[in-house]
Amino acid sequence: MNVILAGPYSTGTLERFQSLLPEHRVTQILSQDDYNTMTDAECIIVRILKTPEAVIANNPNLKAVIRWGAGYDSVDIEAAGKHGVMVANTPGVNAYAVAELALGLMILLNRKIMGYSRNVQAGNWDRGVFADSSISLNYKKVGLIGGGNIGRRVAALAQALGASVQYYDAFRLPEEVEKQNNMTFVSLEELLSTSDLISLHVPLLDSTRHIIGAEQLAAMKPSACLLNTARGGLIDEAALVKALNEGKLAGAGLDCVEEEDSETTAQLLQCANVIITPHVGGTTADLVDAMIPYIADKITSLAETGTMRDVVNAEWLSASEKK
Repeated sequence: MNVILAGPYSTGTLERFQSLLPEHRVTQILSQDDYNTMTDAECIIVRILKTPEAVIANNPNLKAVIRWGAGYDSVDIEAAGKHGVMVANTPGVNAYAVAELALGLMILLNRKIMGYSRNVQAGNWDRGVFADSSISLNYKKVGLIGGGNIGRRVAALAQALGASVQYYDAFRLPEEVEKQNNMTFVSLEELLSTSDLISLHVPLLDSTRHIIGAEQLAAMKPSACLLNTARGGLIDEAALVKALNEGKLAGAGLDCVEEEDSETTAQLLQCANVIITPHVGGTTADLVDAMIPYIADKITSLAETGTMRDVVNAEWLSASEKK
């Protein structure tokens, strides 16, 4: 198969895929423009580039698109299914990295680390300046919106530091999984009103866009912090700015925003109690050690059996096959 590694990756990624897939031709395309105009792909590995229907339609021999990561909102999965193209993700492979960042943001916000650091850089070594507002995770209640691989990892890390964990998910976990992970299922309304930290771990879908809006922010404790290491678009960020400026929320840690160059993002960047990172939760130098073999195994399965695990557009593939 002609396998396209689409977009920029860390040094050595292409060569590692080539060594694991010697029976296939693996080449790399770096830019969105080149990605949009290619016509000979049979399998695509993609991380940050967008995969609209036009990309899929331009490649008549395309069999599969594999997302480097759990999210797949950058791929038109419905159009892919209609063209008979499988779309698969890699759930859980980078869960540890995203969970670590979520926990790190919780600690940075709760302990006022950024404020202390800025003060010290300015020559102010006063240890008491945040003494009344710096708190630990011990005995706090962490609310997870989403109980998947990443959510469960966050639960374990937070519990190790003394927090209790409750969660809401449109698809409740089996009772034995809840017990295994010490996670209590509650309604979204209860989670919002009783959690000290609220962390988002759901995909961006029509049903989850702005799942946190003005109404939800108003329901939270004024002392609560909101974390989003999932996808920009889950939070109504204009409403978030308003809540922060009015003192109705203690802080926010965002690894993603809806629009990086928007006026709303500029306003968020001016908030002293907001930490924003450039969607790096699932990106660590050692992630390739787990991700590359996982994806290579999918491609081998696709070549040998015509299918692979973690297909996310089966609904539209089935509809296409019935026609």
